Amino acid sequence: MYKVALRKTNIERRKLRVRKKVFGTAEKPRLSVFRSLRYIYAQLIDDASGKTLVAVTSDNGKKTKAEKAFETGKELAKRASEKKINEVVFDRNGYKYHGRVKSLADGAREGGLKF
Repeated sequence: MYKVALRKTNIERRKLRVRKKVFGTAEKPRLSVFRSLRYIYAQLIDDASGKTLVAVTSDNGKKTKAEKAFETGKELAKRASEKKINEVVFDRNGYKYHGRVKSLADGAREGGLKF
C-alpha cells in the first residue's frame, strides 16, 4: 500500500473512532473542524436533526495559520452566543489536537464556549 493511501485510511479510522463517541444535539451541538492547506473551517452541527447551526471560515489575511485558526474560533464562539449556544462537544475530525486545531479550540474557549 502506498504511503499516502495508508495515511488516508488511518485518518478515516481515527475519524470514525471519534465520531462513534461524539454526538451533537440542539442544546449541545458538535463543533466539527476541517483543515485544508490554506484555510480552517469550523461548524456547529445538530446531529439529531442533521442541520448546521453555525459555520465559520478563516480569512486570507497576513497572519500565520495558527493565528487565523484562533480568530476563527473566537468568531465561531461569538456567532454561537448570538444563537444562545454556550456548550458544545468538540469533534477534531481525526486530526491531532495540536497546532491549528488546538488554536481554534483555544479561541472558541476564550470566546465563551464550554467543552
